[in-house]
Amino acid sequence: MFSLFRRPKTPAAAAPPTEAELLARYRADGDVQDLGRLYEPYFHLVYGVCLRYLRAEDDAKDAVMQIFEKLIVDLRRHEVQNLSSWLHTTARNYCLMELRRRKSAPDTVEFGLPGAPGVESEAALHLVSDDDDDFPTEEHLQQLEAALARLPPEQHRCLELFYRQQLSYQEIAAATGYDLKQVKSFLQNGKRNLKLSLASHVAR
Repeated sequence: MFSLFRRPKTPAAAAPPTEAELLARYRADGDVQDLGRLYEPYFHLVYGVCLRYLRAEDDAKDAVMQIFEKLIVDLRRHEVQNLSSWLHTTARNYCLMELRRRKSAPDTVEFGLPGAPGVESEAALHLVSDDDDDFPTEEHLQQLEAALARLPPEQHRCLELFYRQQLSYQEIAAATGYDLKQVKSFLQNGKRNLKLSLASHVAR
């Protein structure tokens, strides 16, 4: 008789998809609603990076929307493992390119693969420094270029693909023919050697 007063069991609500599941689903289907769900939690992170570089609130807000439009294509091309870090790098590089476009300075230094769209070497300085507050001097950029040139070609290539083109380990392996263990080793050793090279130059 007590069963008459029991409430019928309702099916448990399905757990919301994880970030990794949303990323995989967006890469497969390209549903912009999924992209919006991925981007929304990082809105303030991207806005903060853009404001730091562009200095004006309206410019930073515009950049946030431009970056979202950029992600429509980029997140279907790249297999992203750490979305927060990837978005931070993407926002920083976008702002650097925007500043470079505004400035159009003849002494701007670039690094990267021949024929590839350039990203200012300031972005590469984040390989060896975590300080986002100051732009590097021309002397620092020249030192970085020289240090990169002194690296073994395998390390130089992997650093550019990972930091400049934001490729995953798997994508670097596919692009270079190295196995994953080699890719990780070249990145680790290349970053260490770059720091040592720059430190030895400063110590002179």
